[in-house]
Amino acid sequence: MRHGIVLFTSDRGITPAAAAQAAEAAGFNTFYVPEHTHIPVRRDAAHPVTGDGALPDDRYMRTLDPWVSLASAASVTSRIRLATAVALPVESDPITLAKTIATLDHLSGGRVTLGAGFGWNTDELADHQVPADRRRTVLREYVEAMRALWTQEEASYSGEFVSFGASWAWPKPVQPHLPLLIGAGGGPKTLAWIAANADGWMTTPTERDITSKAQALHRAWTDAGRAGRPEISVLISARPSPEQIDDWERAGVTELIWGLPDRAADEVVAFIDRHARRLGLAPA
Repeated sequence: MRHGIVLFTSDRGITPAAAAQAAEAAGFNTFYVPEHTHIPVRRDAAHPVTGDGALPDDRYMRTLDPWVSLASAASVTSRIRLATAVALPVESDPITLAKTIATLDHLSGGRVTLGAGFGWNTDELADHQVPADRRRTVLREYVEAMRALWTQEEASYSGEFVSFGASWAWPKPVQPHLPLLIGAGGGPKTLAWIAANADGWMTTPTERDITSKAQALHRAWTDAGRAGRPEISVLISARPSPEQIDDWERAGVTELIWGLPDRAADEVVAFIDRHARRLGLAPA
């Protein structure tokens, strides 16, 4: 089983580059960052953790741009994968976003994983003119359009929310297929969406019954006629027991994602080193 690190980026504390560099040196497989373009002050959307308009962390209001953050991390690393937990693609122009992600994959030597969410903050989505009740359709079209730009010499796409005629767009990603993980609650609708459109699932911090949901995803994957097996990354919110980790691994979990504390840079680097030793990771 692989191990990743997620930094809830902000305009204070350790930089993404320093955190990624330390995570790579300690032997972690993937470095993740989140995305929120902004947080509307007045919101109807309830946060999944608090259940109301309150935010559990003020970093939601201070989040750095994920792609600039990962580009800075790419410049000081050579092995660790660069990923989002999670990005909100529907809040960007899909043609521009496809260029940004392809450029990062090109410059990093093929290390990008797109972790994407549907968006719990429907007020944030509304400011980007994304209708809340259609956000799954919008994301599907964005993914299809970006994949066209990434893989076709003359790319085009025609959908309800994305449409463009035959176009040239380079660079192409180094990876023949840039991985897409969906970070969302593991209900039947989400698991079916993943089986039809993505490469794997990233759990939410409040996820319960991960083993049974991982098994359900494998069934949905088979029912959709997909070859191979889905990636399943568990976002850790409370330290699991060794028995729980073994149970997840038997159910098909492929990666555990561990969060970093919101502390000074030297404390975060020390935490990364200690945690890597606890996990038995081999330093790079």
